[in-house]
Amino acid sequence: MAGQEVVLNGNNNNGSLNLKPSSDDTRGKNIQCKAAVAYGPGEAFVLEQVIVHPPQKMEVRIKILYTSICHTDLGSWKAENEAQRAFPRIFGHEASGVVESVGEGVREVKEGDIVVPIFNGECGECCYCKSSVTNMCERFGVNPMKKVMDSDGKTRFTTLQGKPIYHFLNTSTFSEYTVVDSACVVNIPPQLASSLKQLTLISCGVSTGVGAAWNSANVNAGSTVAVFGLGAVGLAVAEGARARGASKIIGVDINPDKFIKAQAMGITDFINPSDEEKPVNEEMTGGGVDYSFECAGNLDVLREAFLSAHEGWGLTVVLGIHTSPKLLPIHPMELFDGRRIIGSVFGGFKGKTQLPHFANECIHGVVNLDKFITHELPFEEINKAFDLLIAGKSLRCVLHL
Repeated sequence: MAGQEVVLNGNNNNGSLNLKPSSDDTRGKNIQCKAAVAYGPGEAFVLEQVIVHPPQKMEVRIKILYTSICHTDLGSWKAENEAQRAFPRIFGHEASGVVESVGEGVREVKEGDIVVPIFNGECGECCYCKSSVTNMCERFGVNPMKKVMDSDGKTRFTTLQGKPIYHFLNTSTFSEYTVVDSACVVNIPPQLASSLKQLTLISCGVSTGVGAAWNSANVNAGSTVAVFGLGAVGLAVAEGARARGASKIIGVDINPDKFIKAQAMGITDFINPSDEEKPVNEEMTGGGVDYSFECAGNLDVLREAFLSAHEGWGLTVVLGIHTSPKLLPIHPMELFDGRRIIGSVFGGFKGKTQLPHFANECIHGVVNLDKFITHELPFEEINKAFDLLIAGKSLRCVLHL
């Protein structure tokens, strides 16, 4: 089945996106398109033709234009948590694109709208969505165990032979087309269309890191910050802390190659634990930092981050993905020293409500998205993009579909 051609209209000063329907309209029909399918833990992605079924009630089918790779994709592809395994599967959760069609009842987006899918949805109706103190959603929140659509428990992807292919994190963006619940799609202001490639990053990594500094920690001007793990999320934390006026932002990582890039992203001081004779927390001056962020998914690192926070008021924010059944490396009595620890999901952003404004802030220079894009490749080279991430050579590799 032919799809729709999506072009960036260079004749418009606002860079708006136009959909050019093919001679055979795809609305309400199956679409055959290319996807990167994983058939087993750590197995190379297979680029093949799949069938993407029409969106059902309160669902949206999106033409993906750009997608990038996050460490969460990497860990899930490797199936580090056995309980979350589901194959064959289409991974990917950081992307941007254009709405191809909508299912019954969808009102917030329409065909031709530019959007980003989000893995942490916002239905707007549940008690979580109505609360001002959380960005969780009862039905469409982060659920790595979920592998089918919410409405009918079925997949919208099948092989050409009709066998189901499972979904991932409400999104599954390693495909030319995907279907998501309407709660998991954010409408981007049309005037930002020319920056859609950069805005791909706000659907996960940059929002997670910047939001952790802004929303979860509420970093204050003049405060001190330590970031443990200088991948894309850690550097997004640094960027958020810099934008909030932090006086010192300490980067902690065992990869010295990351330090030059980190300095351009707001890091003011560096610590390589491999070069230090003492534990990292003992290297912190002034009794510790006001805010520490754990972005490595390592329990030893988490403990160092916690002990690096200042007694009495220091706050540690956990962002790293930790596999089960590991527990916090903290004795309850240590909390009596006044240090606090919290987790942050999607940077505390309510996606549909707050992300459009954040996108506008990014494009107007509050956060520099371009600095996070270290590589760009065609979609067909997705396996190479994963190799770059595994080797620690890329922050974000954007794939063009």
